[in-house]
Amino acid sequence: MNTMKRREFVRKATLGTAGTSALASCKGVESEDGNNRNTVTNPSITWRLASSYPPSLDILHGGIMHLTKTLEILTDGDFTIRVFTAGELLPALQVMDGVQSGTVQAGYTADYYYIGKNPALAFGTSIPFGLTNRQRNAWLNYGGGLELIRNIYSDFGIISFPCGSTGPQFGGWFRDPVESLEDMKGIRMRIPGLAGEIMAGLGVSVQVLGASEIYPALERGAIDATEWVGPYDDEKLGLYRIAKNYYIPGWWEPGVTMTLQINLDAWNDLPKKYQVALAIACDASNIHTLARYDMENPLAMERLTSEHGVKLRTFSDEILEAAWQGNNAYLEEQATLDVDFQRIYDSWKIFRAQSFKYSRNELEYAKFAFPKL
Repeated sequence: MNTMKRREFVRKATLGTAGTSALASCKGVESEDGNNRNTVTNPSITWRLASSYPPSLDILHGGIMHLTKTLEILTDGDFTIRVFTAGELLPALQVMDGVQSGTVQAGYTADYYYIGKNPALAFGTSIPFGLTNRQRNAWLNYGGGLELIRNIYSDFGIISFPCGSTGPQFGGWFRDPVESLEDMKGIRMRIPGLAGEIMAGLGVSVQVLGASEIYPALERGAIDATEWVGPYDDEKLGLYRIAKNYYIPGWWEPGVTMTLQINLDAWNDLPKKYQVALAIACDASNIHTLARYDMENPLAMERLTSEHGVKLRTFSDEILEAAWQGNNAYLEEQATLDVDFQRIYDSWKIFRAQSFKYSRNELEYAKFAFPKL
């Protein structure tokens, strides 16, 4: 199926009635006298899902477990998903490959891990100097962003759903302070997505590692710096034991969305009511994970600075300005090279400009109130 036909098929499939070839076993409705009327109601379906995250990261992992529990409740236990964590079935950064091939029906991951397949997938997770989580939810759900990203995924036989939020992430851990662009040159840093491209432009030697690989690499000196999520998850990974300089802001991830990737054939085989239940469960997971991070991160930040000797530092204006300029140039260049990237970038850029102007209200409040705490 060529690209245009596949994308039209995806659009119709997500709006129309799904097929029912997956109905391997069905329950009949019993009458009062106990006779089975042979009325097809709720098919029993079990999926396998590969996750990019280990159970030790209990909010990220908990997000997908929250989804599976919600789904079971909504379907009276007839639609279940078995979760395989990072490394059990697939390596953390190869989840999309498993979903695309049909090895698993679904994957829980971050879109920007797969920019090697298509750079525009980064818009599904986070773009440097981009949108906050509230703004991302608005753009994805009501600004046309999700439809544009799904057009990209359709080329790989996948449909995607926003399915978790970390909130604004931090700028990462550095063995030694970095005060200038000169300090950044030659640093070996774990950082994925488009941010890795921008950091490389600043002279950083970029590596992409899964969660379980980060601490060992930092401990043995294979990397000098790393970013992950924020205080709560970073504390769990023990990164503060090796690097004591913790930087803000996480300019590359001001708001992050996790994704549920679903094999398109598996999706189309679901009864419509199961599709609806799965979409509702994704929304619930999105709210759940962000709320948990907003609860736990401030407490973890206090522990890191008061108990573990972590020094909270701010990136210099020189570094931020260079990153800002480099990011804008990179996005504009990519837009000239790929029509899909340009289509999403144009939508995102217009939304960002409008949303940032509106958000000045909150910025002025923060400037007045936050330093007074």
